[in-house]
Formats: sequence, structure tokens, C-alpha cells
Amino acid sequence: MSFKSQPPGPGQLNRCQLFGPGSRPAIFEKMAASTADVVNLDLEDSVAPADKDEARRNVIRAVNEIDWGNKILSVRINGLDTEFWYRDVVDLLEQTNGRLDQIMIPKAGNAGDIYAVDALVSAIELGKQMEKAINLEVIIETAAGLAHVEEIAAASPRMRAMSLGAADYAASMGMQTTGIGGTQEHYYMHAPDGQKHWADPWHAPIVAIVAACRTHGLLPVDGPFGDFSDDAGFTAQARRAATLGMVGKWAIHPKQVALANAVFSPSEAQITEAQEILAAMEQAKNEGQGAAVYKGRLVDLASIRQAKVIVRQAELLK
Repeated sequence: MSFKSQPPGPGQLNRCQLFGPGSRPAIFEKMAASTADVVNLDLEDSVAPADKDEARRNVIRAVNEIDWGNKILSVRINGLDTEFWYRDVVDLLEQTNGRLDQIMIPKAGNAGDIYAVDALVSAIELGKQMEKAINLEVIIETAAGLAHVEEIAAASPRMRAMSLGAADYAASMGMQTTGIGGTQEHYYMHAPDGQKHWADPWHAPIVAIVAACRTHGLLPVDGPFGDFSDDAGFTAQARRAATLGMVGKWAIHPKQVALANAVFSPSEAQITEAQEILAAMEQAKNEGQGAAVYKGRLVDLASIRQAKVIVRQAELLK
């Protein structure tokens, strides 16, 4: 292992990020009452251009007036290629009361994008003498974002999380699909026996995002699953993302919150097994052994690191 150890991620739960358009203030109280760990109020794609100013006012009012409990409260600003984003940042920071936790930057393409937002946020914090520092999270949803994923992850100490935006990513890459996440009908292998085997078209960007996040101590998060009538499809996508190292997933419909929480929360059986592995390794250590046998399989120092991930998450859930 490199002498530069891998930093731990932020000590916060991020199993589900629930999104809601800033133009629909009627749903904000329900979002606050949900079991999502993170709430993202959206000023970007879900808001029509004519509604941008009103949506921003709605979000500012919601940040100040609604009880968000212990949720991470984040606002997705408009893209840096629009005329809206700077006003989003300025008004959010100057007109809210300190409850806002994060700003989400969409379509991040390089470290310069993060620097631009960071510089503006820093100036406002200094000018207002704000005691609480605003964190940043980004969405990788372009070819440039994927190509520069590591420099984006390392761009600012404010960075906390990185998500995959499957729809815009597919458009940017020229993929022949209109689906948002999940299995794609034409992405399959044809076996000699005539059977079709569907692969995961999002595997490569997920692995790249996870690697960049783990290298720089961020939380990797899977993005939206568009068909909110397909619970099985959402769960399958979430399980694949979790297996590859992601810590959570977006919800674009309230029913998806429970599905995400279930996938990204360790089960009692997993927690018990992790604790037993740690106990077995501690016993082996006391006996001068570098490995142990647990339920017929070899466990060693790598097993400890795996088990500690589960135990740590269980502690956060408590």
C-alpha cells in the first residue's frame, strides 16, 4: 500500500438523497418528514427557465422556515454554463440563516468548475463572516466529467460527495438510450445457446467515481432511476452500485426512499458477521496468528478492513 493512506469518507449517512423541484414548495414539508438522509432542493433541470427566480425564492424560504431535522440539506444550483448559477449561490448564502449544508454542482467537467463555485462561496462567507462552511457535492454527467473525475474529486477541501447523473451522461456520451439508469434493452451478450445476458452499462463510470471518491475521502453516490413504477429495477440498480462501493442512491419519488435505505443499510446478519470476523481476528492476533478461519473460510487483515466498513455504518445508523 502507498505510504499515503486512503482517507476516510465524511462521517455521515448518505443512503438516500431525495430530490424535489424548487418550483414545487408544496412538497418541501413532506421531504423534510421523509427518512432520506439527504434532501436536495433543485434549481436546475426540474425547473423551467421561466420559473428559475421564483424557485430560488421558494428554496430560500424553505431553508429558513422548515424544520429539516438532522438531514443534510443541499441545493442543486444551475449549471455553470447558464446565467442563473451565480445568483443561485449569492442569494442562497446571503439570504439564508445558516441551515444550508451543501451546494450541488451539476455537470462538473473539470477542477476549474469547482474552483469557480468555491471562490464565490469563499468570498461570501468572508464578507458575511459566516461561522459555518458550506460543503460541495458534484454530479458526473458528461464525458469531460468522467475524463477528469479524479481532478474534480481533489479540487476543493469543501468537497463531500460525487454522484453519477446517468441521463445527461448518456446524452454526452452519445449512447443510444432514453432510459435513466438501469438495464438497457440493447446492451446484452448473445450466448451460443441463444440466451441473452444483460450487462451493466453504468459499470465503468460507477467504478471510476468510486475510485476517485475513495482516493480523496468523498462519498460516492448513484444517481437517479427514472422509472419510479419499477421497484425491482431500482433495487437491482442500487444493489449493483452498492456492490461496487457506492454508499447511496438518489430518489426522485418518495417511494424510492425506503428502497434505497434498505439496500444501503447493512442487515442485522451482515452486522453480526462483521462483528464476529473482527472478534475472530482479535483472537488470532492474541494467539500470534495473522489469519483466522471463520465459518470455513480464511479471514485476514483485508477481512478486518471489510468488516470495519460495515460496523462503522452500523454505528452511524445508531
